[in-house]
Amino acid sequence: MTKAKKVAFLLANDFEDSEMQNPFDEMVKNGHETEIIGLKAGEELKGKQGSVAYKTHLAIEDAHAGDYAAVIIPGGTSPSKLMNNEAVQAFVREADKAGATISAICHGPQVLAAAGLLQGRTLTAYPGISEEVEAAGGKFVDREVVVDGNLITSRTPEDEPAFIRETIERLGVNAW
Repeated sequence: MTKAKKVAFLLANDFEDSEMQNPFDEMVKNGHETEIIGLKAGEELKGKQGSVAYKTHLAIEDAHAGDYAAVIIPGGTSPSKLMNNEAVQAFVREADKAGATISAICHGPQVLAAAGLLQGRTLTAYPGISEEVEAAGGKFVDREVVVDGNLITSRTPEDEPAFIRETIERLGVNAW
């Protein structure tokens, strides 16, 4: 087993339930320390399917990307509620600059696009946002998981096993 790492989940209301729950549970199962970061601390956030809810640990303004080996961005409509927040954008830019693993599934890459992190990167996402990805300078490919440097992306809940596997594998080699 690898050394435990600190993993941030960027979350707002109406996230895709399984895209939060399954990666979160697997990070915990693998011994990683998880923190949920939202727009406010202590806020209860509900999944769009209504099957799960999580309480944020930190407000984005109080979070420091350098504290985390990985940042996971679940999909649903949560990313659209985070993407235009300047503190969220600064957080993911800082994480990318530090070489932290950034895993985004479904609509999660919207946050990366808004932060200007897709230029020259190859990734996947929910097919409905492929034009958004390409407009932000990314190369969209339709595959279950794409790894481009520190960036891991997947399309939909069906891709979660590959998404989780790649994220856990990357945490195992992450030098932090």
